[in-house]
Amino acid sequence: MLGAIPTGAPIVAADRGAAHAQRLGLTVSIVVGDLDSLDGETLRRLAAAGAVIERHPATKGASDLALALDHAAQMQPRRILVVGATSGRFDQALAQVLLLAADAYAPFELDALLGRARVHVVRGARRLGGSARELVSLLAVNGAARGVTSEGLVYPLRGETLAAGSTRGLSNLFEAESAGVEVEQGVLLAVVPGGLVSRRVYEEARRSVRAGSGSS
Repeated sequence: MLGAIPTGAPIVAADRGAAHAQRLGLTVSIVVGDLDSLDGETLRRLAAAGAVIERHPATKGASDLALALDHAAQMQPRRILVVGATSGRFDQALAQVLLLAADAYAPFELDALLGRARVHVVRGARRLGGSARELVSLLAVNGAARGVTSEGLVYPLRGETLAAGSTRGLSNLFEAESAGVEVEQGVLLAVVPGGLVSRRVYEEARRSVRAGSGSS
């Protein structure tokens, strides 16, 4: 996880994420949220280390992650990387993933490390890193994704339309250490859950595609 965070990148922490960042030896720039998950001693340590503390009321109308992403967007970076966990309430986890594809963050390359999973927001063209036999799913959000084309995936997509809620892009597979995905219109979430299929399953999938009967 630490290797994925660029050296010297500003760290915007959402509530108790600040404590996790400190334990990892990261220097936190800003802490935002209602701060109900941070004790006074932790907040004092963060402030003493130079972190800006921005406390919001519990009835703030936005999640702590949304506040953190808004702060990150104000810095006008090329890329935003979200690091978090997927345990806890399902509704919060779902909202967290859908938030990544919000229009407000369209100007930025946005990725997330959520537990073992990696999530990449695809607008236009993206290169995705992975491993041969690793699972990846392409999911349309905020409406249909049109003109979806892939390169380097076992089940090829060639200018296809993926409707929101469609499972057409579910459970694809990397052929090598990278793959390309392009969408002409709309937004995709490329979700790499962090697992490899067996060699037998992988070779069967490749054979089925060569035979013309493959579908994801």
